[in-house]
Amino acid sequence: MGYVHDTQMIQQISPFQFAHTSGTWTPTVSTNLVSSVRTATAATGSTIIPITLPQNSGTAKGAYLVSIDVFYKVATANLNGVATVQLAKDNWKVSGTAIDVTTISSTPDSAHNTSALRYAIGDHSMTVAIDSPVWMGAGDLYILRIDWDAAATSVLTFFGARANYTLRI
Repeated sequence: MGYVHDTQMIQQISPFQFAHTSGTWTPTVSTNLVSSVRTATAATGSTIIPITLPQNSGTAKGAYLVSIDVFYKVATANLNGVATVQLAKDNWKVSGTAIDVTTISSTPDSAHNTSALRYAIGDHSMTVAIDSPVWMGAGDLYILRIDWDAAATSVLTFFGARANYTLRI
């Protein structure tokens, strides 16, 4: 009996799956390009990107998360900052309470490894590499959190994300 071990798997994540902790966000379609656009106003907040991949309770099976690409744009004015880009793993009990919340060590690419590079006006394709790739176990919830601080005229647009992983089944 054979198995699948594919090291080139990709899962697209729609910007409509992202959660935002502040601001007014508008689902937008322009020339068939979907995005989530934040209305310009001075504010701080977080964007939460769920990483939903196949999980398995067996050892070294399911999805082996390697990196996450985030596609976004800053327009009109630089953000004041993008302080945190952090991957976290939550694991839940049947009762729904968190039993383990862990920060997963990760590193943004060299074009986004400082806040100043992440908040500049322009189109961004930020790759967040998992320093020690992880097998996604049963019951694990992975989220990528981006904390941002917008200036009064900053327009922030997310186009989506992409999880890069190995699939073993």
